[in-house]
Parts: sequence; C-alpha cells; structure tokens
Amino acid sequence: MPIFAVVLPVHILLAIGLFLPSLLLPFALRSGRPAIESRSPVVRFLLRMQNGGTIVIGVGLAVTGALLVGSLGIKLLEQPWLLVALAIYAVNLAIAFFIQRPNLRALVGLRAAWDDRVWLAAARRQRYVSYGMAGLIGLIGYLMSAKPQL
Repeated sequence: MPIFAVVLPVHILLAIGLFLPSLLLPFALRSGRPAIESRSPVVRFLLRMQNGGTIVIGVGLAVTGALLVGSLGIKLLEQPWLLVALAIYAVNLAIAFFIQRPNLRALVGLRAAWDDRVWLAAARRQRYVSYGMAGLIGLIGYLMSAKPQL
C-alpha cells in the first residue's frame, strides 16, 4: 500500500483536530456554569486538547505534511491552489492562536448569570469567530478537492 493512502487521511484528521477545540468550545459556553465544570465528555476532551494536545497535533501535522510532499514530489509546492490553501490555513492558525484561544481561556472558567450581558456578548463574539474559522476551513477543503487553476 502506498504511503500516500495512509498519510493523507491522517494528515486531514490532524488538520481538523488542530482547529476542533477553537471551533467547538465557543458553543459550550453557557451561562450559569463554567465550561471547566462541565460533565460532558466532549467538552472535557476539547478542553484537554486545547490545553495540551495542540502541540502534539501540530508536530504530527508537520510530519505528515512533509511525508505528503515527499511522496508527491516537491513540484506540488508550485501549485497556486495549494499555496493559497496554505496561506488561508496559516491565517486560520493565527486567528485560533492569537484571538480565539486567549479569549476562550478568559471565558471558559467564568461563571456568569443568565443575564450577564457582557459575558454573553463575549461568548457570542467567540461563536462568530468560530463561524468565520469554519468558513475558512471549508474554503481550504474546496481548494484541496477542486484544485482550481488560479
């Protein structure tokens, strides 16, 4: 079995997994109980990934990306659609790391009353950031699957 057939699905799962906590945790923000006190195994898993799993996933993503380029050839890096997708991915990583993650850390552990307008507005903003990040991931998926001539 060629290495490409094994590495590509792993690479895709790692790429999605790197953004998963930043995309989904804003939807776990509910007033009344901090997300860190959640009994939901999904929320607890996302919190663990956000706190420590991103380094491991990032390293795995870099390794599988290098293996993909090695198996397909360096010429692949000359494709405009791939360069645009990589640039969008870098922007999405910057949004996740510098905007979403710090703001989530501030909101996840806070207890807020159901009428705390400031907290609710901040949680809503984080969900809008998640929508934007999901849109960028969709655009990357389109570029990777359609490979348009840019």
